[in-house]
Amino acid sequence: MRAWRAWRRRRLLACARIDAGLWARVTAAIPCLHGLDDAEQARLRDLASLFLREKRILGAGGFEPDEEARAAIAAQACLPVLALDADLLGGWRTVLVYPGAFLSRQHEVDEAGVVTEWEDERSGEAWPEGPLVLSWEEARPGAEPYGEGSNVVIHEIAHKLDQRTGEANGLPPLHRDMDPQAWARVMSAAYERLRRRVARGRATAVDPYAAEDPGEFFAVVSEHFFCAPWLLLEEMPEVYRELSRFYRQEPARRLLRSR
Repeated sequence: MRAWRAWRRRRLLACARIDAGLWARVTAAIPCLHGLDDAEQARLRDLASLFLREKRILGAGGFEPDEEARAAIAAQACLPVLALDADLLGGWRTVLVYPGAFLSRQHEVDEAGVVTEWEDERSGEAWPEGPLVLSWEEARPGAEPYGEGSNVVIHEIAHKLDQRTGEANGLPPLHRDMDPQAWARVMSAAYERLRRRVARGRATAVDPYAAEDPGEFFAVVSEHFFCAPWLLLEEMPEVYRELSRFYRQEPARRLLRSR
């Protein structure tokens, strides 16, 4: 089966690789892609090309994503799996893109069984085994809508990876050579420290939204890992190291090369 998938992907790439000029424009506009060496650039281009063939990127709310928007979304979505198995992005087929923030219906069931429903404004959403939903205003190259190192596409892809083990709870499918207890210890301690800092109103280098719950913590620190790794190295170096083991990348070294 693995050999068949590899053959199929080679066939697809033979006729569907993103145009070189388009790829150069897109990657130049996305700061977190700077510093990739030639081999990394080539692999990311292949992954993004396959993403565009295997996923439907559809406009919503009157927005129609053009060729550059589609390529930019694909490039950012594939960065987290650059050194991983591309099949980790399997199990869903659609990306919906709104022009700006969109309303999402939420519900909550309390201990008495009472259901409360409301609409919440979102810039991104990842449905388990369903679509990825994005706001183009926040997902466009270089947007950083929530401060330095923020990236809505990477945030939602981190949720998708987290959901591979079921609920998005901050425990993605770790590699066999990783220690789940070490991951849990490091992530839980950092999350609790951040929660205390946010509760006390103290400033944090990491986006305080990470204190919402363990799933959001993993998604937010993944954003910073790829787009502003110096923030993690400054405030949560042990989290940076765990993420480096999981993603099998060293963005701090890579982005330092690009400066």
